[in-house]
Amino acid sequence: MDASITSLTLETKSMRSEIASFQSRVTELEQRMGLVEAQATVSRNRNQDLLYLRSKLTDMEDRSRRDNIRLHGIPENEECADMQAFMSSTLSKLTSLDFDPSIEFQRAHRVGPKRPDNPSRPQPISACLLRHNQTRQILRAIMDLSE
Repeated sequence: MDASITSLTLETKSMRSEIASFQSRVTELEQRMGLVEAQATVSRNRNQDLLYLRSKLTDMEDRSRRDNIRLHGIPENEECADMQAFMSSTLSKLTSLDFDPSIEFQRAHRVGPKRPDNPSRPQPISACLLRHNQTRQILRAIMDLSE
């Protein structure tokens, strides 16, 4: 009987040590799980920030381009030295609009490098107007001409 009690005692001790081992492993897994959940939360927040910043960047790029006008098919060297004066006179002629105050530009220039493979095809001219209402007037007048 003593042998069976000793054997039961040993088995109980063995089971307790296994249970303690399992408990420590479960505790370690819970800690790791907590770290993974925290990292997932940080990752989700960063992803939301990234999506917000992308939409803001897209909006800002669109707003920065909304006052731009591009003219295609104007031969090279026809604009002389002052691209803004050339654009002002060209847009006034194309649209038959009398601008008061006169058209003012932030910048005006040819777009892209010269095309040595096709010199007969001129580069487009890009101009950014200073006043948005003038941009809208010009675009409306050009749309009316095309109809």
